[in-house]
Amino acid sequence: MTIHDAYFAQLQAALLEEGELRPRLIVDLDHNIDQAVAFAARAGKALRLVEKSLPSFELLDYIARRAGTRRLMSFHQPFLTLDARHWPDADILLGKPMPVALVERFYQSLTGDFEPQRQLQWLIDSPERLEQYLGLAQRLGLRLNVNLELDVGLHRGGVPQGRAGALMLSALLQRIAQHPQHLRFTGFMGYEPHVMMLPRLFGEPERLLAQAMATYQARVQQVQREAPALWAQALAADGQPPLTLNTAGSPTYRLHEQEQVSNELALGSGLLKPTHFDLPSLAGHLPALFIATPVLKTAGAFTLPGAGRLPALISRLAGRGKQALFIYGGNWLADPVSPVGLKASGLYGTSSNQQVLLAPAETALQVDDLVFLRPTQSEAVLLQFGDVLAVRAGRVVGRWPVFADA
Repeated sequence: MTIHDAYFAQLQAALLEEGELRPRLIVDLDHNIDQAVAFAARAGKALRLVEKSLPSFELLDYIARRAGTRRLMSFHQPFLTLDARHWPDADILLGKPMPVALVERFYQSLTGDFEPQRQLQWLIDSPERLEQYLGLAQRLGLRLNVNLELDVGLHRGGVPQGRAGALMLSALLQRIAQHPQHLRFTGFMGYEPHVMMLPRLFGEPERLLAQAMATYQARVQQVQREAPALWAQALAADGQPPLTLNTAGSPTYRLHEQEQVSNELALGSGLLKPTHFDLPSLAGHLPALFIATPVLKTAGAFTLPGAGRLPALISRLAGRGKQALFIYGGNWLADPVSPVGLKASGLYGTSSNQQVLLAPAETALQVDDLVFLRPTQSEAVLLQFGDVLAVRAGRVVGRWPVFADA
């Protein structure tokens, strides 16, 4: 007769003690934070927290304090507005290019002590977008810090590889240099998750990373050669963010211990390790994000809807050795993880209200017992459950609200 192993049994006891008998999201991430901090120290690089994957200020605050960083990467204009209000001392880099209308909306909504000229870097992926941003800066009397997106092999936009990329970068640098009162160069972002995600037929991760960073190095050297004044200004960081040479993400950050091109690594979902991040490069991280929800009904042997011999026969075959449970909620981007052997029924279908799960017949789950699921990703799932429950050593130690659009 089994229910949960020691870890999940302790979690269940803590949640039942708190009266948490509805779907709740749990984070238990000290181990992973410490892993990331130790690695960044060995590699001599700063950590930048990816806010979209950790969309709670209390969660971000906790990680930032433990990791000793005030660097954020933002991907959503309403969240960027919240970031500037909540973290007036943050160093923020945009993780994707924003439509210029949203850039203007950010400045219109800006309040408080946050100083964009000193603390914020917009991501630029093309000469056309740079022209849009320049026009806005001229119209509003602003100076914008621009970080240039590099295509280092992902092929998702930015300054391309090869001769075309060299020509584009030259044009971008010239345009920035022509308008120092409105534009400042602050560095590069070169994102390279493909080095870990591609099939091994395309090459080993270490070789693909070396190729990506060779492209990155060539772009750095091009700025140093063609626009030494812009490079020196970025290094001086006088009234603007410091030179930012950003790379990596959760799938690849641990591959960067030896490379000397970048000066910071971005990290978000890897601190929570949902199932999409069960990668060899994150073997030292532990799963740290779970959905807990109670069993509402135990239905005994699995039985499909419908009358007659065929539904009865299929029910007997599909449900052999299994019992049916109906849980509070369901249909999440998540997979059952405890009790062992729990799984969704493809025959019965999904439900966001009372999903059926099949459990081995010997699993002694009762009504009001909890089941645990592991999300497949973090950014979409974290916004679905209200306050996140922070857990440490099997105890609930905090309730952390998640973001809402500003």
